[in-house]
Amino acid sequence: MTRLLPAAVLRLVFVFCLFGSAVGPVAAQVTVWSPFNVPTAVDQGVRKDADVAYADGQRKKLDIYRPEKMTGPAPVVMFVYGGAWAAGERWEYEFVGRAFAAAGYVTVIPDYRLFPEVVYPDFLEDVAQSMKWVEDNIAQYGGDKNRFFIAGHSAGAYNAVMVALDHSFMREYGVTMPIRAVAGISGPYNFYPFEYGQVSDAFGKAPNPEGTQPVNLVTSDAPPMLLATGTSDPIVRKENTTVLAERLRAQGVWVTEKYYEGFGHLEPAMALGAMWRWRMPILQDTLDFFQTFGAFPSGVARAVYTPEPPVDDKMTALIKNMDAVLKPISNGSGR
Repeated sequence: MTRLLPAAVLRLVFVFCLFGSAVGPVAAQVTVWSPFNVPTAVDQGVRKDADVAYADGQRKKLDIYRPEKMTGPAPVVMFVYGGAWAAGERWEYEFVGRAFAAAGYVTVIPDYRLFPEVVYPDFLEDVAQSMKWVEDNIAQYGGDKNRFFIAGHSAGAYNAVMVALDHSFMREYGVTMPIRAVAGISGPYNFYPFEYGQVSDAFGKAPNPEGTQPVNLVTSDAPPMLLATGTSDPIVRKENTTVLAERLRAQGVWVTEKYYEGFGHLEPAMALGAMWRWRMPILQDTLDFFQTFGAFPSGVARAVYTPEPPVDDKMTALIKNMDAVLKPISNGSGR
C-alpha cells in the first residue's frame, strides 16, 4: 500500500518547488513535478531500469518501470511527456511510470529531442524510433509488444496522437506492432495557424503546416482514442479535444471523451500520480479504456490505489493556493 507524505512535509515540498529558483543551484533539479516524485508519494512495488539507450544521442534514452512481481508477460504503455516541444525530462515523470507499473504495465518513458535543437517533425521521429526499440526489446523486461498502448500529456499527447495517425513515422523506423489504443491528455490537436512564437518556432517551417494537425489526418483506421482534458485549461483549449473527437467519431473510430470540471492544464497529469489521484479519476479512466482493448485478456487487472482527500485545513488551503496558480489568467489565453 502506498504511503503518502505527512501534510507538514508535503507543504514544505510544495513551497520549495514553487519558490526553489530563489535558493540557487541546490534547487536546479526541482520542478513543478518534484513533489509527486518524492519516494513516499509514489506507487510502490515497482522496479525501475533507467538510462536505457534506444538510439545514439544524448536525448535518445528511456526509463522502464515494471511491477516487482510479474507472473507472465505484461501489457506495455509508452508515456510521452509534454513541455511545448522545448522542455521536459523523463526523470520528471517517475510518478507516472510508477503509477502504470503498479497497475500491472511495463511502462516506458522516453526522452526526445527538443527545440531549438530540432523542429517538426524530428521529435515525432524520435517517438517512433523509441517505439521500434520497444518492439525489438521490451520482451526482455517482461513486456508483451502485442499489447502496446501509448499515452501522452500536452505536447506529448500531440506526439502520441500524431504517430498513431500518420503511419509514415512508424513505417520509417520499421515499427510493425499495433497500437491497441491511445490516451491523449490535455493535448493540442488543432492549432494552425500558429499564433504563438513558441509554437511557430517549432512548427513554422513545416512545408505543409495543415499536415501537422491531427484533426486533418483522421482516417477510419485510426486506433481507439481516449481524449481527456480539464475544462478550465488555459494553455490548450478544451476545443482541441472536442474537435478531434468529432473527427474520429465521423470516421467510425472508437473515441471516449473525458472532461474534468474546473481543472486546468497540469492537474490531469498530476492526478496520474498517487499523491493527487484523489482529485480526478484520470488514471482509472485510462486503465479502463486500455482494458476495453485487451490490456489484460484474462480480465484481471491490478487494483489502483487512491488516497483519501486531505482533511487538514492548512493542506486544503495550500491546494487552493496551488489551484489559483495553475488556473487560467484569462479564458482566451490558450491554443
